[in-house]
Amino acid sequence: MREPAFWRTDGGRGSGALARALLSPLGHLYAWSVARRIRRTVPVKAGIPVICIGNLTVGGTGKTPIAQALLERLAGMGRQPAALSRGYGGKLAGPVHVDPDAHTAADTGDEPLLLARSAPAWISRDRPAGAAAIAASGADIVVMDDGHQNPGLAKDCSIVVIDGVAGWGAGTLFPAGPLREPVAAGLARADAVIVMMPGPQDTPDYAGLGLADLEIPVFHAWLEPAAPPPDGKLVAFAGIGRPQKFFDALTAAGARLAETADFPDHHPYSARDVDRLHDLAKAHEARLITTEKDWVRLGTDQRADILAWPVRASFANPAALDGLLRDVLDAANTDR
Repeated sequence: MREPAFWRTDGGRGSGALARALLSPLGHLYAWSVARRIRRTVPVKAGIPVICIGNLTVGGTGKTPIAQALLERLAGMGRQPAALSRGYGGKLAGPVHVDPDAHTAADTGDEPLLLARSAPAWISRDRPAGAAAIAASGADIVVMDDGHQNPGLAKDCSIVVIDGVAGWGAGTLFPAGPLREPVAAGLARADAVIVMMPGPQDTPDYAGLGLADLEIPVFHAWLEPAAPPPDGKLVAFAGIGRPQKFFDALTAAGARLAETADFPDHHPYSARDVDRLHDLAKAHEARLITTEKDWVRLGTDQRADILAWPVRASFANPAALDGLLRDVLDAANTDR
């Protein structure tokens, strides 16, 4: 879906305020249903540690790059991690071990294909069944991409990722705003928070986000390019939670953007979409560039002459993050 403009508008009058007011009762009903499900569900233990990377808002905050980073850091500690995803946007229910050579985004969704580059990745709409399959495969820790509001699988550590620029938007609950649940309720179940900023020089506003008095670790992170953008004019396109973040990052890295095109999050690109993008690039005598997440949603025959710009999550204090991971592993070993 494409994020409505009124989700990111504070207070005031006009059509945005009216839309939020009209949708507010549905938001409270949505939050009530989430809280009720969490309260009534008895989580199933996986038998191996589970780290959940979640958020409190609808749309992109950077969960998947964070999950990739944790998978790689855990592997560097000598562990055998595996990723678990619901497989949003894919047709397979799972549990299924993702094979990038055999599966497409139409099968598994786009995010599991990216996670499979860092570690074995599985999809399962039934999270406990997915975790059981991962444990049976020989992995010794699960990194679950999304699922903070899903109580079915017991979590040894829940990390909430926040977009430090967008924050909580207008502070209203879905569908009146981007919040999946009240901020206080979501943070009360978190064991750590990661605030994503445009770059290392951008300081998070912890007080403005309501994080100043938290008694859990709060980390500052950002996405940085794994490679510089290519030379020459570019037409950038993206179908992610906030496409402008991608365009801004390209510009900040020195890219020459002739034009941009945004699509709804998880957009499945049709042949007509790709033809129009190529026409746009031809008109500007430019090359097409997109995110890795969008690139994996393109068909194999559509990827010709389209560049993917890779980014990776970096942390202001990686040693402290590693300390958190070791604490989780130590506590899990003690409990078991």
